[in-house]
Amino acid sequence: MNTPLERTLDPALRSRVASANLPECDFPIQNLPFGRFRLPGQEHWRIGVAIGDQVLDLQRAGLVDHDDMQRVMALARAERVALRVAISQGLEEGSSQGSEWERREALAPLAQVELTVPCTIGDYTDFYTGIHHATTVGKLFRPDNPLLPNYKWVPIGYHGRASSIGVSGQHFRRPLGQAMAPDSAAPVLGPSRRLDFELELGAFIGQPNHSGEPVAIGDAEEHLFGFTLLNDWSARDIQAWEYQPLGPFLSKNFATTISPWIVTPEALTPFRAPFARPEGDPAPLPYLDSAHNRAAGALDITLEVWIQSAAMARAGLPAERLMTSNYRDAYWTVAQMIAHHTVNGCKLRSGDLLGSGTLSGPRPEQGGSLLELSAGGKQSFTLANGEERCWLEDGDTVILRGFCQRPGYRRIGFGDCAGTVLPAPELPAG
Repeated sequence: MNTPLERTLDPALRSRVASANLPECDFPIQNLPFGRFRLPGQEHWRIGVAIGDQVLDLQRAGLVDHDDMQRVMALARAERVALRVAISQGLEEGSSQGSEWERREALAPLAQVELTVPCTIGDYTDFYTGIHHATTVGKLFRPDNPLLPNYKWVPIGYHGRASSIGVSGQHFRRPLGQAMAPDSAAPVLGPSRRLDFELELGAFIGQPNHSGEPVAIGDAEEHLFGFTLLNDWSARDIQAWEYQPLGPFLSKNFATTISPWIVTPEALTPFRAPFARPEGDPAPLPYLDSAHNRAAGALDITLEVWIQSAAMARAGLPAERLMTSNYRDAYWTVAQMIAHHTVNGCKLRSGDLLGSGTLSGPRPEQGGSLLELSAGGKQSFTLANGEERCWLEDGDTVILRGFCQRPGYRRIGFGDCAGTVLPAPELPAG
C-alpha cells in the first residue's frame, strides 16, 4: 500500500477489536462508518465510529474536541482522510495509541449504547434514479409509455420532509389520509390500506456550497460525506389521489427510516465501477458528464429487503428475505444528483440528505417495493409461515441491509435499517 489512505483499505489489516476481524462483520477496520450515540444516563449525543461490536468515542479518544457531527462532515476531504487514517492507526492490532484509548474508556459495546440519526438533517431531497423501478411502475399506469420523456435527461427529484426521518428501530403509525376508490364519487379520510416500503440508498452532504454557485460534476464528490440505507415508506392509495399535479405529500412525509451509520466514500473505494448508459440512450448533458463519472461513478453495493411479521416474531421465526438488487443499476450517479441539485444555485448544507429513489433490479423478483412485487396489489405472495401479503400489515417489521464484497477486499456493511408499522391513530373529530 503506497499511501496512508490505501493502507486503511488493506484487506490484511486487523483490528485490536477482535469482533471486527470476523469475515461476516459489517464494521471491519476497513469500514469505519460515522454515527452518533450516547451511553445510558447521558444527555448529549457523541460522535462515534463503529468498529466490530464496539463504538469508538472520537472526543474521548482525543480525535476531536467537540460533539458536533456537522463540523466533522464539513471538513475538507484531505482533513477527513487524515482523520480516517488516525482512527485506523489507533484501532489497528498492536497499536499503542489504541491502548491509550482503552485506558480512557473510549470504546463502548454497541449493545449498551443508544443510537440516533447520524447527524442533524436540515433538508431532504428524494430522487428517482432507479430506472427498473420507474419502468415497472410506469407500466402499471402507462403500459405503452412507462418512462416519461424527461427521465433519461434529468435526475428527477422532489423535496421531502426531514422532521419525520428516524433511525433504525423506528416505530411509526399507519398514516391517515385521503384516498379515492375507483367506483366512488368522493374521497374518504382513513388509514392507508396500501402501505409500502421503498428500498433506497441515502447520501449525506459534507462540505456545503455557496448559494448561487453550482457544483461542477468534477467537484461533486468533494461535497459527499457518505452513504446510509434509507426506507422511504409510502402510502400508495393516498399517493395515487394526491400526487397530481405537484407530487407526493402525505403519502410520504409520515415516516422515513435510515440506518444509524454513514459509510464514507473512502471505505467504498475498492467497489467503484464504470458508469455507462445502455446503448441507444442519450448521453447526459455536459454538466452531468465527466471522465471520472464514466470511469468510476457507479458503486457495487448489494441491497436486500427482509420482513418479519408480528406472527413470525411471536413464534420466534427470523425475518425472511424478500428481494435483492444492486446500486450499480441506478440510472444516475450521486455525483450527477449533486451537480443537478445545485446547477440552479441551490445551496446544500452539511447534513442534507439525498435519497436515491427505489433501487430495483431488472428481474420481477428484484422489485424494491411491494408495488412491484405484488404487481400493484394484484398478486399476493406467501411468507414462509403461510401468511400472505400484497401490502404491509400492522406489526410488520421491514429490514433493509446493504454490503459490498469483492475478492481480495474486506466486506463492508451498512448495518440494519429496520422499521415497524403500528396501528393507525384514531380519526380526528370533525
